[in-house]
Amino acid sequence: MANPLWTPDTDRRSASQVEAFRMSVGVAGGYDDLHRWSIDQPGEFWAAVWEHLGVVGDPGGRTIGGDATNLSGARFFPDGRLNVAENLLSRSGDAPAIMARGEDGTRRDVTWRELHDLVSRLQQALLELGVEPGDRVVAWLPNVPEVYAVMLAAASIGAVFSSTSPDFGIDGVLDRFGQIRPVVLFATDGYHYAGRHHDMTDRLVQVADGLVDLRRVVVVPGPGPSAPLPGSAVTLEEFLSPHGPDTVRFANLPFDHPLYVLYSSGTTGRPKCIVHRAGGILLKHLVEHRLQCDVRPGDRVFYFTTAGWMMWNWLASSLATGATLVLYDGSPFHPDGDRLFDLADDCGINLFGVSAKFIDSVARAGLRPVDTHNLGTIRTICSTGSPLSHEGFAHVYADWKADVHLASISGGTDLCGCLVGGQPTSPVHAGQIQGPVLGMDMDVVDGSGLPVGPGVRGELVCRSAFPSQPLGFWDDPSDRRYHATYFDLFPGLWHQGDFAERTLEGGFIIHGRSDATLNPGGVRIGTAEIYRRVEQHPDVEEALVIGQEWDGDTRVVLFVVTTDGVTLDDELRDRIRSDVRTGASPRHVPAVIVEVPELPRTRSGKLVELAVRAVVEGREVTNLEALANPSALDHFRNLSDLSR
Repeated sequence: MANPLWTPDTDRRSASQVEAFRMSVGVAGGYDDLHRWSIDQPGEFWAAVWEHLGVVGDPGGRTIGGDATNLSGARFFPDGRLNVAENLLSRSGDAPAIMARGEDGTRRDVTWRELHDLVSRLQQALLELGVEPGDRVVAWLPNVPEVYAVMLAAASIGAVFSSTSPDFGIDGVLDRFGQIRPVVLFATDGYHYAGRHHDMTDRLVQVADGLVDLRRVVVVPGPGPSAPLPGSAVTLEEFLSPHGPDTVRFANLPFDHPLYVLYSSGTTGRPKCIVHRAGGILLKHLVEHRLQCDVRPGDRVFYFTTAGWMMWNWLASSLATGATLVLYDGSPFHPDGDRLFDLADDCGINLFGVSAKFIDSVARAGLRPVDTHNLGTIRTICSTGSPLSHEGFAHVYADWKADVHLASISGGTDLCGCLVGGQPTSPVHAGQIQGPVLGMDMDVVDGSGLPVGPGVRGELVCRSAFPSQPLGFWDDPSDRRYHATYFDLFPGLWHQGDFAERTLEGGFIIHGRSDATLNPGGVRIGTAEIYRRVEQHPDVEEALVIGQEWDGDTRVVLFVVTTDGVTLDDELRDRIRSDVRTGASPRHVPAVIVEVPELPRTRSGKLVELAVRAVVEGREVTNLEALANPSALDHFRNLSDLSR
C-alpha cells in the first residue's frame, strides 16, 4: 500500500461533521463502517440525514417507498414535502451571502438580507407574469449574483430552473432551452473574458426568436457599452421596478417536484434534458458539503464554474449550510495564473474548488502559490472535471499547501452530484479518489456485470437507489431513453460510463470516460454539436471527432473528408474552427484537424468514434465484423499530426 500524502490529525478528525454524524447514529468504528451502514440501511441513513442536517420541511411517514435495491422503482420520502429555496435562504442579516468578483475588477458583496429582498422582488415579478409550478424559467447568464437569485425565485414558486453560460452559441442554447419551452428568459447583453468584451445582443435576438413560448425576456446588463434591447425585452431594473422587498413565500412542494433541468453533452444528437428532483438534490448536496467536505455555517465556498456546468448547481446548494458563495467570472489565467489564488486570500475562502486541468496548468506554468500567497483559510481543495494525476496531487501538497484536505471528486450531470469523493477523516493517496460517498453503493464490474477486485479496470456502477437519481428525461414519457442510458447495459445497476478501478487503499481511480464524450479541460462536451457545425461547411463532406489524451488533458481531434477538389489547408482549418466556435462554444473547437480519405462506419451507417480512438491510441479493435468498411481504420494509424 502506498504512503499517504496527507493524513488528518486527531483533532481534525474528531471535530469533523462526519464524525459527529457517525456518533449521532450510533455506528461504531470509522468512515468505512459508516459508509457500510449507509448502504445497508438506506432508510435509516437518509432519515438521519434529514434530521441531523436540519432540512426544513416535512419528511412524511416513509423514508423509502419500494425496494431500495430497485434502482428504477424506489422512491425516497414519497410523502415528504419541502421547498429548496426555503432551505437555501437559510440565514438573514448583514453577513455576506455572495461575494462576487470579476476578471474586469468588479467587486460585489450581497448580504443575506439583500439576497432575500432580490429574491422577493423576482418572485413577485414572476408571479405577476403568471409563472406557476412546473413552468420553466431559464438563465443565459455569467456567474453573477443575479443568476442565483433567479434560481431561488423560480424554486420558491415551484418553477423549473435551467441555465447555460454566455459562451454557448445560438444553436447550443436553442438545442437546450428549445426542448423545455421556457416562459421567461433571463440573459445578459455582454460579458468579459480573457481581456475582451463579448457583445451578445445579436445572439440574444435570435435565441429569443427561437423560444416560442417566452412571455418575457429580461436583460441583466453586462460590463461594457449598453446596446439597444432586442424586441420587447426589458432590463432587470424595469422588470423589478413595480415591486418592493417583501417576505419570500415558499410553495409547499412534494419531495420529487422537479427543480432543475440539466443537459447531457449531446454526443448522440441533441442534448438530453435531465430532470432533477428538488428533495433529492438538496439531501445529496447537504451530504457532500457537510459530511464529505466539512463545510460549516459561515464558511466561504468557491468553485470555478459557469452557469452551464453542474458544479454551478452544486455550489449554489452551499447556501443551505449557511455558507457564503464566492463567485469568479472570467478567465482564471488573465492576466496571469495568480487570479484564483488572489481571490482565495482576498475572500478568505475555506473550500477552494477547481478542475484537474487548472491544477495541471498551474504546475506547468511553474507557479508556487505556497511562496506567493497565504492561503491560510483554505481547509479543503476540491478537484473534478477529469482525473487528477499523481503529479497533480504532489504539486498541490508541495507547491500550494501541505496541510489541506485535497478531495478529488467524481460524479456527473446525470445525478448532479458525486458517486465517489472526499473523506475528511481519511488519508489522501496520490492519484486516488478517497472512496465512495455516503449513501452510494459503488462497485467496479467487468463487461458481464460481475465485480472485479482492486487493481482491475472496469465499469463504474452503483448497486442501489439514491435520492438524486433523475426524475427522468424531458419529453420521455415512457422513460425509454432514461432506462437505455443508465440501466440497459447492466440490468439492475446504474452504469455511469466511467472506466475505473478500485485500489488496495479503498479508493477509486477514474481512467476516463468509457463512451465517446469529450472532456477537454475537464468540461464534458458532445460530438454531435461539433458535427452539426462542421458538416454544414461547404468544403467538408463528412467528419469524425474523438478525444485524444495529450499532455495530461484531452484534446479534441477532428478528422474530415473534404469535398471533391478541396484540400485541407490552414485557411480551411481556421474557417472550420471559427464556425465551431461561433455555433457551439470555444470548448468545442478542435485542437487538431486532419484530412482522411474515408471514415469507418457500422453496417447501419453509424460512425465508429470509439474504434477510431482505439486505433489512434494503439489499441486493438476487436469487433471488426460490425464495420461495413473496416479497412478505413488503416487511415488513422501512425498519423504524424497526432504526435505533435
